[in-house]
Amino acid sequence: MARKVMRFTGVGGQGVLLAGEIFAAAKIKAGGHGLKTATYTSQVRGGPTVVDIQLDDDEIYYPYAKEGEIDFMLSVAQVSYNSFKDGVSLGGTIVIEPNLITPTEEDRKKWNIVEIEIITLAKEEVGNVITQSVVALGAANCFMDAIDKDLLRDVMLSKVPAKVHEINKQAFEIGYREAQKHM
Repeated sequence: MARKVMRFTGVGGQGVLLAGEIFAAAKIKAGGHGLKTATYTSQVRGGPTVVDIQLDDDEIYYPYAKEGEIDFMLSVAQVSYNSFKDGVSLGGTIVIEPNLITPTEEDRKKWNIVEIEIITLAKEEVGNVITQSVVALGAANCFMDAIDKDLLRDVMLSKVPAKVHEINKQAFEIGYREAQKHM
């Protein structure tokens, strides 16, 4: 597998850090190298949050994604989108929550902007807004084809309590379904 670099952005409490952790753990379990580097403000809930995820078969020597090498970004908060979008390579894909983010016309010229109602899907279809990070995980992997789908789902399930396995499986599949509509 070629090197894959992704970025998830949001605000504290939305689960973007967990999504990064799951991707990195799954790549390691698959025998490769996975690294997530998170940046967040001292404001635990509500402050801008970003996690960069690097996945590679070869060793990763530098913990931070370099600006312009990020292939994919998923964002669920305007403040974080504005702060971190410029690291995405020209022509890269940015998935946004359209109820919370309004990209500029210039953004739409630079990047492939995909609108998926991640939070609405988690609330209305799954019935639990907390699963938004798992909807995002499924969508991101569908776009990036970074990790074997079954392996990623199994690692995700190992990170959440057993009592919520079924709703998280559902959220994961919804993420895939919605991403496939845009491919």
